[in-house]
Amino acid sequence: MIERKASDDAGRNEVASAVLTYLQRHPNAADTLDGIVSWWLPQQRYEMERQHIKRTLGELVERGELRCDRLPDGAVLYALNHPGRKPPE
Repeated sequence: MIERKASDDAGRNEVASAVLTYLQRHPNAADTLDGIVSWWLPQQRYEMERQHIKRTLGELVERGELRCDRLPDGAVLYALNHPGRKPPE
């Protein structure tokens, strides 16, 4: 029972944080419950997950498990770091 309460509290805190972060970025926004669920929260989760994924990819590159190559447009391409592969010039 205590674990469920802690999980519920964590979930509410996450939603509150996501809603407030969205509103800080879009101070004139207003929406219904359905709109918030459909638009605000997925956008916030995507941004939070994107940052987490970027950090994780960086760690994998640092450990040598992945390589990253910068494309001409500045985007970074990640791939498995094959042993003996020569780095791009």
